[in-house]
Amino acid sequence: MISSLLGKKLGMTQVYDAQNVLVPVTVVEAGPCSVVQVKTTETDGYNAVQIGFSTKKPKNTSAGELGHAKKANLENAPRVLSEIRLDAPSTLKVGDVVNVTAFTEGQLVDVIGVTKGKGFQGVVKRYRVAGGPATHGSMFHRRIGSIGMRQTPGRTWKNQPMPGHMGQEKRTVQNLRVVKVLPEKNLILVKGAIPGANGDDVIVRSAIKGQPKKA
Repeated sequence: MISSLLGKKLGMTQVYDAQNVLVPVTVVEAGPCSVVQVKTTETDGYNAVQIGFSTKKPKNTSAGELGHAKKANLENAPRVLSEIRLDAPSTLKVGDVVNVTAFTEGQLVDVIGVTKGKGFQGVVKRYRVAGGPATHGSMFHRRIGSIGMRQTPGRTWKNQPMPGHMGQEKRTVQNLRVVKVLPEKNLILVKGAIPGANGDDVIVRSAIKGQPKKA
C-alpha cells in the first residue's frame, strides 16, 4: 500500500472531536486513484507507482494520453497524474485502485498544493514593506524606496524584494492531523488549512516528519 493520494480541496468547516472540542478542518476529496503504471529497478532504474485522479473528456485527451490509459485498462485518461517513489518494489498492480482507507484517523499527513495567485503586487503587499509616511504631501507612500548604493557595490543585491508576481507557488503544509476519514464519500478531514483555492488539486501523503523513530 502506498502512503500518498491525489485529491481535491473542497473547503473548510468545523467538527467536534472525541473530547467535544470544536476543530477547524479542511475537507479533501482524496481518490479513488487508479494505478496507471508501476516502475521497477529492473525496467526503469527505480521503484515507483504512478497514480491518476479524476478523468478527462476524450475530446480533451491526446492520443498519447489515451494510449497510456488503455495500458492500464482505463476507459478515460486521468486528469491528474503523479508518481510516488518507493524504497522497495510495490505490491500494487496496474489497474488497482487506492482510496482513503490508506489513511487512518489521528495520523499525521503532509498536504502539497499550489497557493492562490494574487497577480502582480507591490512590495507593501508582497513583502510587507512599511512604505513611506501616510501624510498628505509626502509623495512617498507605497513605493519601494532605495534598492542599492551609488558607488559600492554599484548594483542591486541579489534577492532584493521587488514588485512582481505573487502567489501561485507550490507549498507543503506539514504534520496536519487526520481528524476523520469517510470512506463511503472518499473524504478526509484534515485539521487546519491547506494551500490553494476550493477545487484545486492537492497531494496528501503520510508525514515525513513527526513519525515515531524506528527501533
